[in-house]
Amino acid sequence: MHRILLRHGLNRPARLDRPTGLPIRRYERDRPGELVHLDIKKLGNIPDGGGWRVLDHASGDRNRQTTTDQRKSSKPVIGYSYIHPAVDDHSRLAYSEALPDERRHTAIAFWQRVHAFFTAHDITVERVLTDNGSCCKSKLFTQTLAGTGIAHKRIRPYRPQTNGKVERFHRTCSMSGPTCAPTPATTSAPQRWQTSCTPTTTTAATLHSQASHPSAACTTLRVNTTRSFLTALAGRGGSGFGPGRRRAWCGVMN
Repeated sequence: MHRILLRHGLNRPARLDRPTGLPIRRYERDRPGELVHLDIKKLGNIPDGGGWRVLDHASGDRNRQTTTDQRKSSKPVIGYSYIHPAVDDHSRLAYSEALPDERRHTAIAFWQRVHAFFTAHDITVERVLTDNGSCCKSKLFTQTLAGTGIAHKRIRPYRPQTNGKVERFHRTCSMSGPTCAPTPATTSAPQRWQTSCTPTTTTAATLHSQASHPSAACTTLRVNTTRSFLTALAGRGGSGFGPGRRRAWCGVMN
């Protein structure tokens, strides 16, 4: 039985698609910009000084009370931030921002900054793949892409594996920061960002990206700086995401 499973590549469950039990079909586009993955990740804001995951519940609750004056049913309302990432399918060059909502106008403005970012790295975007969120299904979003000659494709409903590269980007970020101890508070969020995650010229990016398209390996952040990115992005020990704040991150995924 083991030899039969091995012959058909079914001997390791980790290599199979969990919903269907079939081998995972992996793909990669031939050139940078041929396909860019977009997605949105909703995350709860972290109160000033840190939340209960890095502190005890009593300290976390006190921080929530002092962070905001907004109340709902006598409980503090910290709110949410929305991580908007974009990942190039071939080079794994990634760009991400924390924005206050996931509405269509916010998504369109984010895409315009993403497009400018990829253009600055000599990457011509040809196709964009998104899920079926309300902002991505809006006609205005599709028309914005079509206006620059970019095709808009959406994944099959309830099939996030199709957009798996950007989903893995979410997981990479989530695995790094939340378990760290809180960092000392600084005077302002931009200073914390500059201190924790200063962009550097990457000359030792992944061999694949470096060999195929050197432009994706220049003046970017390595994905192994995700811990610093989450520290700055989540604002542990500081002011959290906060409404109206935007922080950008770019890097080459390994």
